[in-house]
Amino acid sequence: MKTLIRGGHVVNEGRVFDGDIVIIDGNITEVRRKKNAEQQQSLDTNAESSDFNEIIDASGCYVLPGVIDDHVHFRDPGLTEKADIDTESRAAAAGGVTSYFDMPNCQPQTTTLEALAQKHASAQRKSHVNYAFFYGATNDNADTFSTLDTTRVPGIKLFMGSSTGNMLVDRQDSLEHIFKLCRLPLMVHCEDTSIIQRNMASAQQSWGQDPPVSLHAMIRSEEACLQSTRQAVNLAQKYGTRLHVAHISTAEELELFEPYSISGNTIGTRITAEACVGHLLFTQLDHERLGSRIKVNPAIKTPVDQFMLREALTDGRITVIATDHAPHLLHQKEGGAAKAASGMPMIQFSLVSMLELVDEGILTIQRLVQLMCHNPALLFGVCNRGFLRPGFRADITLVRPNSAWCVNKDCILSKCGWSPMEGHQYQWRVERTLCNGQTVYANGHVINEVLGEAITFSHS
Repeated sequence: MKTLIRGGHVVNEGRVFDGDIVIIDGNITEVRRKKNAEQQQSLDTNAESSDFNEIIDASGCYVLPGVIDDHVHFRDPGLTEKADIDTESRAAAAGGVTSYFDMPNCQPQTTTLEALAQKHASAQRKSHVNYAFFYGATNDNADTFSTLDTTRVPGIKLFMGSSTGNMLVDRQDSLEHIFKLCRLPLMVHCEDTSIIQRNMASAQQSWGQDPPVSLHAMIRSEEACLQSTRQAVNLAQKYGTRLHVAHISTAEELELFEPYSISGNTIGTRITAEACVGHLLFTQLDHERLGSRIKVNPAIKTPVDQFMLREALTDGRITVIATDHAPHLLHQKEGGAAKAASGMPMIQFSLVSMLELVDEGILTIQRLVQLMCHNPALLFGVCNRGFLRPGFRADITLVRPNSAWCVNKDCILSKCGWSPMEGHQYQWRVERTLCNGQTVYANGHVINEVLGEAITFSHS
């Protein structure tokens, strides 16, 4: 199978240029940079007379590497009334996401080799885009890390906070053991449970058992995040751990991180930070408009925190943008700070949302690609994905600017059937998504084929 993507604005490795991409049997074989109109006319003529099986006209589109989302909860197995690999990988394809790393707090938890193998087998049958699964840390399983096939896992996920599916690691000896033994990237959810519990008790004294959701950011406070993140950073420095802190939500936490650097094909910093789309789009003031639909852990915080997170996208302290895609049924989102479930579905709308930040001048489209495509691949050692390079798998997204559309229930592909973006009008549209060289989404429809592959890793 030979495919030509012709005439788009290619965004790759810090550059934007007009060019063509040639794909053979799922791999990129050429990235042709257009130098002038005469060269393009020659390319067009050659394409028409060649043996391409498919020519995709990308005129007017930006051609990006497929997004790699390093942080999703697809709820499969065990919680599939909310979401499953089939439905959420469809939503990913529609959003221009070609690879995802799924979290271990499902049922059963992905804390044994058997559970990990079962998730791989399920994804092989059902995933429309590429997949990988974090292995979960518990108080007692650090000694199993050495038995993992490191080519098949992005890293270890550690919950240092509450409300995470009973996977809280709260013993100091266990934390020390995990940081000492973990030689894969260690992704950590950082919130201090004792501070949260104290804040919740105080709020309940004043507001009853289910305080208003507007108090969520006070209960899961900046102090709770900062204290836990500082502890994780200190442990990582003590043991030389490759620490990746998930969903940074406060300006204070950012002060714990140095700007990342690129050294060859690796992130040259051992301690890195992730920002999630929800914390970049919303502030706690939006609870008045959206209620518990934007209730997440850690909580969405102040406009100042949002401003500083956005600044950190370009100053190097944030290494990756992800979603923390976490669907719940709407009835599970009813209630306040205690009762309503935390988490929201965002994978279908993450790329177009971040392209709006490009339009606002908050970051460039080159920086967006660095944070959503290149850096996840570099940070986790993803093999042959995340870049538009010859020899790499052809995971490619075409996005069109100035193409207005509005989010409504009919277009939402996540199984939960709702989105905090309902009613929002976007100016960017995902026109086409290719996964492993084949179109998985185009013209508003997901192609009904399982095209995803297991992602492989080369951890350095």
